[in-house]
Amino acid sequence: MAEDAASDTVASHSSPVDKAPLADEVASLTRRRQAIAELTLPLPEKTRVLTISNQKGGVGKTTSAVNLAAALARLGAKVLVIDLDPQGNASTALGVEHRADVPSIYNVIIEDLPLGSVVQKSPEQGELYCVPANIHLAGAEIELVSLVAREQRLRRALDVHLSEMDEPYSYVFIDCPPSLGLLTINAFVAASEVLIPIQCEYYALEGLSQLLKNIEMIEKHLNPVLRVSTILLTMYDARTNLANQVAQDVRDHFPQQVLSTIIPRSVRVSEAPSYGQSVVSYDTNSSGSLSYQEAAAEMARRGAPQVSARTGGK
Repeated sequence: MAEDAASDTVASHSSPVDKAPLADEVASLTRRRQAIAELTLPLPEKTRVLTISNQKGGVGKTTSAVNLAAALARLGAKVLVIDLDPQGNASTALGVEHRADVPSIYNVIIEDLPLGSVVQKSPEQGELYCVPANIHLAGAEIELVSLVAREQRLRRALDVHLSEMDEPYSYVFIDCPPSLGLLTINAFVAASEVLIPIQCEYYALEGLSQLLKNIEMIEKHLNPVLRVSTILLTMYDARTNLANQVAQDVRDHFPQQVLSTIIPRSVRVSEAPSYGQSVVSYDTNSSGSLSYQEAAAEMARRGAPQVSARTGGK
């Protein structure tokens, strides 16, 4: 009905030249919604642990972590987001409490509190959980220096938590800071996969070679199973030649890792965190939401050659 109303409004105010593109866009969104509603999500046989990383700031790292997690949960997966960024933006976007007095990931990696004791259920749809970060995490980099097995504290806590669960998560997303400190190293050591968001803007590949070298170093010395499995193109503006060129450059460099789904630049995606929601909940039928749901489904298909199946939610 809303689409019909929108079409009527456009018909009364637009020239015939303007009608076709808007009509095509509405039809495209409708088709995408229907395809997602009918989707059966493949689930991995064991938990996939992914660190979301890019040392360049402002690339949609936390946004991608939160919305991919929310999309997978909405489509039927059980998902945990570990907020390892002292800013706590992922915690905010998932609507979980992260005041200074709330037990958080800081208490896990510094004080050896069990990970399961700080997990909170997100109010988002589906089985979506979050380990929050709060202001205490800002000092964790310094405190970690003197601790035993300082690079592996998150991994050990996560391994124990997963082993104690009757029904483990299908996915664990770790949102880490944009710098390579001990918190980020903990994230790399705890994960088996790295997901790199890359914005379709100037200097998109800046710092990427250094990030890949850091990942290679972690793989060699601390975590031999770590690999870059997924690259997600974000903040795409189809109106610019630059965005198209950047997207092509990234595909040329990483043909196996880049998802075919691209996340568009979207006001709705930017607005959602201020309401304590993912865009998947904030505006389910928006282009940004549909793109994240499509990217999540593509990521699930790519990473689950042998799966059990569960029907996606509407």
